[in-house]
Amino acid sequence: MGAEVCGRCLTRRPAFDRVVATLAYAFPADALVRSLKYRGGLACARPLAAALADALDAEPYPDLVMPMPLAPRRMRERGFNQAMEIARLVGAEFGVGITANGCRRGRESAPQATLPWKERAANVRNAFVCELDLEGKSVAVVDDVLTTGATLNELAATLKRRGAREVVGWIAARTPPHG
Repeated sequence: MGAEVCGRCLTRRPAFDRVVATLAYAFPADALVRSLKYRGGLACARPLAAALADALDAEPYPDLVMPMPLAPRRMRERGFNQAMEIARLVGAEFGVGITANGCRRGRESAPQATLPWKERAANVRNAFVCELDLEGKSVAVVDDVLTTGATLNELAATLKRRGAREVVGWIAARTPPHG
């Protein structure tokens, strides 16, 4: 899938450099994501990760791979981070380690899925904290779904402020562009 990002949802040029999104967020991928994310179906991470790994076969390896940080309250509710489950499997496929704790959500925010698309960028603004020295590094951020690109964009901006040279989104599923 392409790396389209909704221009009406992001008010500035995206901070991330590109996106590899393998599946359309439609059946069966949407059912796998919802089962993983909302019903604890951890086995659903495997086909999502396998599809992503297939698409990444020709991609250059980054210096770091990290899952999209999950808000602490949602981590407590679910007991796992769905992006971490996908990242762990993709990392194992390529023999790449995962950096799980270098960045975190610095504050709680409303779940993006509950908000209109135009409100998502404001909802995640300044939501991430990163203590890593990323000077000159390439970072791949793994996530389950890309909709507007707002969350990836905000994390990428945080990573670039910490010195990242490149931030690439490795995304299991992409919603179709809207409007």
